[in-house]
Amino acid sequence: MTSSAGPQGAIAWMIAIVFVAISCQFATAQELLKNFVMHEAPKPTAAISFQDGERQKRSLADFNGKVVVLNIWATWCVPCREEMPALDRLQAALGGPEFAVVPLSIDRGIEKIAKFYAEVGIRSLPIYVDVEAKSVRELGAVGVPTTLILDRAGHEVGRVVGPAGWDAAEVIEFLKPIIAKEPAPIEQAGSAGLLARSWQWLKTLVAK
Repeated sequence: MTSSAGPQGAIAWMIAIVFVAISCQFATAQELLKNFVMHEAPKPTAAISFQDGERQKRSLADFNGKVVVLNIWATWCVPCREEMPALDRLQAALGGPEFAVVPLSIDRGIEKIAKFYAEVGIRSLPIYVDVEAKSVRELGAVGVPTTLILDRAGHEVGRVVGPAGWDAAEVIEFLKPIIAKEPAPIEQAGSAGLLARSWQWLKTLVAK
């Protein structure tokens, strides 16, 4: 029996296969990022300021143009301490001109953070601190750790409440095309619901 579908039918099958593969990858990444909330549309982010490890004033605007994983944490928070090595490995794997992990501590001083970094072997993450913890209120964090995912314009597109497996291979592979500004190859095949929202989120990030 010969197929009458022709080249268009073959392309449709290829699209369907890729669609299923990326859908599974998104679902796996979401499972690894517990309590992941993706917004319907990007949300403006408060113009918070903080200090870096050299006690220089910094702000989120310094990271515009990058996809940012903004993690609000503290050395006295046990889940935060357990999560930081994973964020360090994420930064080591993907950090660069297009992506940055921004670990924003709400500790009272830089010394505690530097000591913790040395104790657990944090090598790739910089030190940022908000000694007045204003970021918790201004960013609407209900506790620590809370992680915001920001697009290249500095808008919040999603957040994770609680620790997550940021260095998992599935999460890294999910983030790579977003950071590389590669549109989803099957965005036209999206359907209603979570998957369609994921494509919209992906398009929002790569379009900036």
